[in-house]
Amino acid sequence: MNAANDALVLGGGVAGAIRTKGGPAIQKECDAIGGTPVGTAVITTGGKLKAKYVIHAVGPRQGEGGEDRKLKNATLSSLQMADERELRSVAFPAISTGIFGFPMERCAHIMLQTAIDYLRGTTQLQEVVFCLWGNEALQIFAETLQQLSGEKT
Repeated sequence: MNAANDALVLGGGVAGAIRTKGGPAIQKECDAIGGTPVGTAVITTGGKLKAKYVIHAVGPRQGEGGEDRKLKNATLSSLQMADERELRSVAFPAISTGIFGFPMERCAHIMLQTAIDYLRGTTQLQEVVFCLWGNEALQIFAETLQQLSGEKT
């Protein structure tokens, strides 16, 4: 999963790592797609990555308005895209929490709740992983998951 910008230019952060490890083929595919609106996702091959595909989810920038809805839609669109390709697992970063400035706590709640709700429905996905940068993000996501699990039981 790539936390993308709406132009699908693989710059820094997660996208930069994907560009570096995956090679130029992924950016060429993104260029051919030409972009996608905030709150949506597109898919490319994984290039030289071990992953077969990369789903590029465009999350919101803090302060642009409607951020929670847009993040939920980007997450949901990514999960649906994984199902359309009959994938069994997907790995997410904390979308929009880097240079887009979205608060980690809100991100954790929105993304985890969206994934939980999605996995309760009909899906081929067996595993949703959150690949996070640093102990603070891990702790926030772990505590949020515990809270959400407690609310549902």
